[in-house]
Amino acid sequence: MAVATVAALLAALGGALWLAARRFVGPTVQRLHGGGNSSLMHGKTVLITGANSGLGRATAAELLRLGARVIMGCRDRARAEEAAGQLRRELREAGGPEPGSDAGEAGELVVKELDLASLRSVRAFCQEMLQEEPRLDVLINNAGIFQCPYMKTEDGFEMQFGVNHLGHFLLTNLLLGLLKSSAPSRIVVVSSKLYKYGDINFEDLNSEQSYNKSFCYSRSKLANILFTRELARRLEGTNVTVNVLHPGIVRTNLGRHIHIPLLVKPLFNLVSWAFFKSPVEGAQTSVYLASSPEVEGVSGKYFGDCKEEELLPKAMDESVARKLWDISEVMVGLLK
Repeated sequence: MAVATVAALLAALGGALWLAARRFVGPTVQRLHGGGNSSLMHGKTVLITGANSGLGRATAAELLRLGARVIMGCRDRARAEEAAGQLRRELREAGGPEPGSDAGEAGELVVKELDLASLRSVRAFCQEMLQEEPRLDVLINNAGIFQCPYMKTEDGFEMQFGVNHLGHFLLTNLLLGLLKSSAPSRIVVVSSKLYKYGDINFEDLNSEQSYNKSFCYSRSKLANILFTRELARRLEGTNVTVNVLHPGIVRTNLGRHIHIPLLVKPLFNLVSWAFFKSPVEGAQTSVYLASSPEVEGVSGKYFGDCKEEELLPKAMDESVARKLWDISEVMVGLLK
């Protein structure tokens, strides 16, 4: 009886928290999509990395609904094809035409293989993009890995820094020519509030001297912001903008490497449903930066909940940003 009572209390608490949380996260979705223009992105091509699940999938769904042609750049092609099939069905069941059809204003959905843990894969992907795509209006650097055990990419980089920063650094640089020729165009970078706990240690970027999975994730997210700000400086006058965002705490599979004790999981699930955003809610700032006329011409800024936010001084250090850029160029082979 005691167990049942505790379970009931937890359920009631979870329900109350869920209702309270909706009051805060709900308006974000309504603000962006209440009566939104279903042809806002018609004729525009958007590339989203990691688009088969979580934030990426939700972002793809929203931009498809706005009429965009969406390219899903994903490591696992089979999972990406499955997700694409689901997205097509969802759009059709919602009353819109299936992506790829000529009817209506729904965009096309394209799946391409991209493994950000492999510079070889990134180069092959970009070569295919440049050969097959006449334009690229929006690049969304969304994919990421979160607090994994120590492991290395194909090229020997610490996995979180290699995927979250270096893979996207090379991808963006190789596609800059296409973005410039498609201008006005936009680059959107997904970071995290956890950047606040990271630092750029140029003496151990590969974490070979010491490794803390939480710190290394935060460092990769700080690198995302520094990269965005330096890229914005380099793109001045090109009509290509780049902005960075934090999506908030979102219920996705990003935390698959985090171990939660079995006895704690029920309470954790209640808390996550109460306070964490759904993927659709978490995707709103990415969609906003990719599509909204409100941010046309805005570049080098940091956003959360579709609003510009302030950064800590370490994320605005221009000398660190330039040094990180220079070192990253060498690490990914853009400079010898």
